[in-house]
Amino acid sequence: MNLVAEQSMKQELKAELVRKCLHMLIGFAPVLALWSYTGTLILIASGTLLYVCFETLRHNGINVPVVSFLTDFASRRRDKGRFVIGPVTLGAGALLSLLMFPPKTAAVAIYALAVGDSVSSLTGKFFGRFRPAFLCGKSVEGSLACFTAVFLFSWPVSGSLYTALISAAAATAVEALPLRDWDNIFIPLAAGLAFWLNHGA
Repeated sequence: MNLVAEQSMKQELKAELVRKCLHMLIGFAPVLALWSYTGTLILIASGTLLYVCFETLRHNGINVPVVSFLTDFASRRRDKGRFVIGPVTLGAGALLSLLMFPPKTAAVAIYALAVGDSVSSLTGKFFGRFRPAFLCGKSVEGSLACFTAVFLFSWPVSGSLYTALISAAAATAVEALPLRDWDNIFIPLAAGLAFWLNHGA
C-alpha cells in the first residue's frame, strides 16, 4: 500500500470512529425516556429538525460552527457534496422505536441501533476480512459483532435466551442488507418487533 492510500485509509478509519461515537449517543434515549418520555421525544425530534436546518445551511455553503465540521469530517465518501441524511434516519429510528414499542422493547430496539450497528461497522472496518457475496460487501466479523452486541443487550432485558437470539438474528439480518443510512430505521424496528413478538413487553 502506497503512502497516499495508507493516509486515505487512516482518514477513513478516523471518520468511521467519530461517526459511530456520535451514532452511539442515541443509546441514551431509553434512559432519558424513563425520566421523561415526552421530553425525550421532543428532544430527539427537535434535535433532528435542528440538524436538518444546519445541514441545509452547510449544503448551501453556510457553515455552522462545530456541527458542520463534525458532519463533514464524519461523512462517508458517498456523501461528499450531498446532504448527509444519516443523522435524520438515526433520529427517526429512535423516535419510531419509542412510539411503537413498550419501554423494554424500545430499549432493546434502540440499543440494537446504537450499539449493534456501531460495533458491526467498526469491527468490519478495522478487522473485517471475510466478505462473502451474500453479505453485500459487509463482513462476517462485523455481522458476528452485531449479533453478539444485540444478544448481550437483549438477554438481560428479556430473561429469555430464545428471545435474545431471535432479536439478535433479526437485527443482524437487516444490518447485512445494503440499506445504507436507511438501516438506522429498519434495524431497530426489526430487533424491536422480534423482541416484542417473543416477549411482549
